Formats: sequence, structure tokens, C-alpha cells
Amino acid sequence: MAAADLPEGTLQNVLEQDSLKWVFVGGKGGVGKTTCSSILSILLSRVRSSVLIISTDPAHNLSDAFQQKFTKTPTLVNGFTNLYAMEVDPTVEHEDMGTDGMDNLFSELANAIPGIDEAMSFAEMLKLVQTMDYSVIVFDTAPTGHTLRLLQFPSTLEKGLAKVMSLKNKFGGLMSQRMQFWESSRGMKDVIEQVNRQFKDPDLTTFVCVCIPEFLSLYETERLVQELTKFEIDTHNIIINQVLYDEEGSESKLLKARMRMQQKYLDQFYMLYDDFNITKLPLLPEEVTGVEALKAFSCHFLTPYQPSTSESTVEALEQRVSTLRQQLKDTEAQLEKLRKGKQKV
Repeated sequence: MAAADLPEGTLQNVLEQDSLKWVFVGGKGGVGKTTCSSILSILLSRVRSSVLIISTDPAHNLSDAFQQKFTKTPTLVNGFTNLYAMEVDPTVEHEDMGTDGMDNLFSELANAIPGIDEAMSFAEMLKLVQTMDYSVIVFDTAPTGHTLRLLQFPSTLEKGLAKVMSLKNKFGGLMSQRMQFWESSRGMKDVIEQVNRQFKDPDLTTFVCVCIPEFLSLYETERLVQELTKFEIDTHNIIINQVLYDEEGSESKLLKARMRMQQKYLDQFYMLYDDFNITKLPLLPEEVTGVEALKAFSCHFLTPYQPSTSESTVEALEQRVSTLRQQLKDTEAQLEKLRKGKQKV
């Protein structure tokens, strides 16, 4: 069945699921994850007592989306009383370590375990978040590869601790003097494992995939959905962003060609994910930045976008005839100019 024949989906189901505690928004780089997660957090703030949106992407765009500077501590978003935002640095800073040779050795040991810096940073952030009483937390995640690593952090921490504990057993007293960092990570591991159990509960957690109607994005979305299924994380919403619609008066051959290409991939999305809520968002001529622009665009998350294709009324036809006449007049003028140029030569 073609995409055009299927009912349009919305994200109303996310707002209506009162039990949700964690909402992840992710996908390929450059598809509009930050805009979608920002708008979703605005919509959730209308139905929840308090909302926190966290950016875990190393290239933070949350500050740009809201046009307000955010840091690693939750900050109230301008114009809201219950929406907070924070940007998390993916690299851990070992503030409890000094600068002497032995401290540097342990810092190097910590960073030698693949992914341990991100795992520790993520654990620290979750530890902080758990002490706060937010109704729902929205994650604006990094591109797909980083997000999949994020889901593997509990096992990364476990392996890292096992390696360092084996070193402690070998070197005894020498190691025990510098184990504060790793002892504190034990508590982090407990926190992240507890949160990981919540991530696997569909009543508490869902993952919203964001993509665009192109081959690479379709491929990346399929990979992401497969991995989420493997990690037992619920996902039943897909946002297809930057969709071109056949607007009234559009005569561009390039646009028509792009629309045909997009339609091919839209049909594939609907065929592959027939049991998902698929929300289509239009490509706009301008960027969606700032609270007012985000609020204005949020209506398309709850009501399917309707392109401005008016009925064949007398006024519409007269307007189109007038446009075509003007185009014909301009073309004839150009032709006459060319003819005169040739006569001079």
C-alpha cells in the first residue's frame, strides 16, 4: 500500500502515556533530532508537571534551538515554568585527580578502557538526574553510533571495573592509595544498572526515531530499530522530517524530481514499519530556532500537515493564468533581446 493511502500518524500517543519517565530521540546526523526533541519537550511540558531535556550529543545544538545558553546543570528555559534543559559533556573530567606522575598513570589507565570516559560521564549525569524530581526526561541523543554505545554503558563499566580490580589485587597497597575514582564508580554502576532496567520497561521508556526520506537515513533507521529491539528498548514512533509536499503553484522540475524520490522512500518506510506511528513533517524555507518558532511548528506533531493545494476555484485558476502570462511575457522579452544581439553580430 502506498504511503498516500495510509492514515497520517502523530505523536499524541507519547503525550497520552502518563507513565513515561524516559523519552529518547535519535537517528542519523543532520535529520533534525534536536528540533524534534526540543518540540517534544515543549509539548510534554503542557501535560506534565516538570520536564528536563538533556543533550548527550558532543556537538551541542540545544542552546541554538532555544537561543539560550545551557550548561551541565539544569537551567529553566526562558518562557516556561516547568521546562529545564542541560547539555552534558561526553568526556569525563577527573577533578579528584592531581597532576603528579602517579595520578597521570591512573588517568591513563581509566582512559585506556574503550568507552569508559563516556560511560562514567553518562553515569554521573544519571546519578544527578535521579536526585531530581522530574516528571519526564527527554534525551536529545548523538548520531546513531554514539547512541548505541550509550546503551552498552552498563557492560562497559562492568568490564572496566573488573580490569582495574584485577590490577588492584596485583599491586596491592600501591593501587589502594589511588582507588577513590574507581570506588566511586561502583556507586555509578549501581545507578546505571537500575536506570538500564527502567530503559527496558515499555511503560517507562520509549525511543522516537527521527529520519528523512532518503536511502542512507532509511538504512540507519532500520539499523537503529534492530539494535533497540536487541536491547529490549521500546520504539513505536518514527518522525520523517524534511518532507517535500506538492504545494500550489510549484513548477520546479528539481522539486518535482526530489518529491518523486522521497515518495519512493516514504512508501518503503510505511511498508517496513506498518505497525509504527509515522509522523511526517514538512521541509520549511526557514530554520526552526527560538521558542516561538518551535511552538509554531509543534502543531505538525499533533495534526498531520496539510499542503496548500487549493481547490480548482475560479480565483485560483485566474491567478495561475496570470502567473503563466507573466512568465510567457518575460520569456518573449528575453527571446527578443537574444534576436537583436544576433542581428548586431
